[in-house]
Order: sequence, then structure tokens, then C-alpha cells
Amino acid sequence: QVQLVESGGGLVEAGGSLRLSCAASGRRFSVYAMGWFRQAPGKERVFVAGISRSGNRLYYVDSVKGRFTISRDNAKNQVYLQMNSLKPEDTAVYYCAADSRISDTISTAKESYDYWGQGTQVTVSS
Repeated sequence: QVQLVESGGGLVEAGGSLRLSCAASGRRFSVYAMGWFRQAPGKERVFVAGISRSGNRLYYVDSVKGRFTISRDNAKNQVYLQMNSLKPEDTAVYYCAADSRISDTISTAKESYDYWGQGTQVTVSS
């Protein structure tokens, strides 16, 4: 098992930046592919970005490409989401999640992820 705790959310003006962090504890962190998802009020939780176990593969949803960067530090058991040029439509609760499948691929499906954090609120004002 792995426990995930997100931090770094907050209120920011449009065009601003935030860096989300996700700290993992428990089983060896490097065995998991990691993803960031977000859920806006009244909407489904959707994939935002993912990083493979090795960190060699990255994947982003089109709406955040060029603005968000996912990274990981396996030595520190952390995954990060650097968010730049934020827009009001980025407002949501952001969740990190761990995928324990034995693969160096990235899944965009919620069902592929076994463990979830509690989420951190990101609010972007216009």
C-alpha cells in the first residue's frame, strides 16, 4: 500500500503559477506510475498529467500542454505538478494517484489507479 498527501494548492490570479506536491509513504514509490487528476464542481474527475515509473514518459491532457509540467523525485518519494499561466478553468480539486500496474506506460483512466490522495483545492480568479 501507499499513502498519498497533496499540498500546494491555493488561490491565485489568472496568469499566475502554483506548484503542487504529492508525498508518498509506504511501499517503494518507484514501482508506481503517477498521475494528477482534477475535479471541478459538478463535473467528473479527469486526467491532467501522468509520469511513468521511470520518469522517462510523460503525458498531458491537451488543455494543459505547454503550461503544466509533471515531475517526480523517487529518492524523496515525491511527485510534482508545476502549473503556469493558470486560467479560471483550471479551478478544481487536484488529486494525485498511484498506478501499481507492472508497466512503464501511463494510463489516463481513473480505474487504472489504485491509490489516491485527499486532494488539494486550486482556485484561479479572473
